Amino acid sequence: MPAGEWRNGERGNYVAVTVYYADHAWLGGDGVVAGVVVEVTGEAISDVRQEAGGPPPGAVHLRGVTIPGMANAHSHAFHRALRGRTQRDRGTFWTWREQMYQVAARLTPELYHRLAVAVYAEMALAGITCVGEFHYLHHDAEGRRYASRNAMGEALVAAAADAGIRITLLDACYLTGGFDVPLAGPQTRFTDLSATAWANRVDDLLDDVTTRGEATGSPFGGHARVGAALHSVRAVPADEIGIVAGWSRARGVPLHFHLSEQTAENDACKAAHGRTPTELLADHGALGPASSAVHATHLTPADISLLGAAGTTVCACPTTERDLADGIGPLRDLADAGTPLSLGSDSHAVIDLLEEARAVELDERLATRHRGHWQAIDLLRSATETGHASLGWTEAGQIRPGAPADLVTVSLDSVRLAGAHPTTLPESLIFAATASDVREVVATGRHIVSGGRHLLAGDVPALLAAAIGEVTRAE
Repeated sequence: MPAGEWRNGERGNYVAVTVYYADHAWLGGDGVVAGVVVEVTGEAISDVRQEAGGPPPGAVHLRGVTIPGMANAHSHAFHRALRGRTQRDRGTFWTWREQMYQVAARLTPELYHRLAVAVYAEMALAGITCVGEFHYLHHDAEGRRYASRNAMGEALVAAAADAGIRITLLDACYLTGGFDVPLAGPQTRFTDLSATAWANRVDDLLDDVTTRGEATGSPFGGHARVGAALHSVRAVPADEIGIVAGWSRARGVPLHFHLSEQTAENDACKAAHGRTPTELLADHGALGPASSAVHATHLTPADISLLGAAGTTVCACPTTERDLADGIGPLRDLADAGTPLSLGSDSHAVIDLLEEARAVELDERLATRHRGHWQAIDLLRSATETGHASLGWTEAGQIRPGAPADLVTVSLDSVRLAGAHPTTLPESLIFAATASDVREVVATGRHIVSGGRHLLAGDVPALLAAAIGEVTRAE
């Protein structure tokens, strides 16, 4: 069927039908397939077939290798304003955190929206069609609620729509500055004072987002979903962890949490509770197949067994973990124990999930002095299908009928990929390609990037420069 044709759908509604022809496509198997036709009806893929002889009449030609849209499973959008600034000096995670708080203190809903539109558009240019936004900037700089108490979260949901990508807003409960340490300074805007108050606020957000999604008539319920987050065991008292975990289970939404990013957190948790952070979370029902542990860098063998047995996903963010000198996590051991792997760009030192995927293998090589811990196909799956599943979009991340129409085409004519052989295209993508090689992006049936240019946001570098300039003007 030619591109742009309209088909009579249910109840007499007409839906757009577009046909794409991919020179090569990864359909989830061990290699790529040549000459793939992907038919898109509205927001969903309606047919996938191999077809010799080149593009059919009227098809949109995707030149290169096409993969499913990627899912950035861990993002703090406002951290993008720190890129380059926090690399000036020596220091630790804790000194970096002080600079992060300075940026957090300056954001308003309006400014955060402008910044997030630019950040999410940068993600789209990198082939990311869904983001998990780990969100804890809930209130104003003095900790007071806005007139609309979810104003900051709503700004992020709107920003994702403006950038053309889907979002799972992972609303984080953040109550303390450490074990038995009250919040102070910029942290006061993060708190709802109790997990019960947090749950009441997020119920309103969930209702609003769900209602709007249903009103769109989208087969996927709109572009936004809501999940839960525990900032960390440092930030949520032990007797409140179960409230957040129970809320997420009762509503059938994902639960994410930072875990053992720093050895100092482990030491403090053991001193306060005689348990590792993983053990403490397990005690309070926070582990499970709908949960994701972000970083999980410093784990004991018992921690690894607990996470694997529960089927808890681990989200690796290698570019941030090396930028902050966090360390290299036991990802291969976790996978062997049964833990799925997703990927995130976290602080946005760079936004490039191909680089995050590559780093999983290359960091493991540095740590062990051996090669071949991960197959390229496994890492592609982490960037696509597993990442989407961790964000509650289990129907996404694959090029198959019924899935959201998310297509990302990587050009093969750059200096990085020129000469790539069809039989090793997955390896070329993971070990050589960068976000700069992404040329075409279709997100939920909407063509949002063409020829490497964002069709909705326009000049993304200019948007980033303007928004970051506003945030950092006081420096």
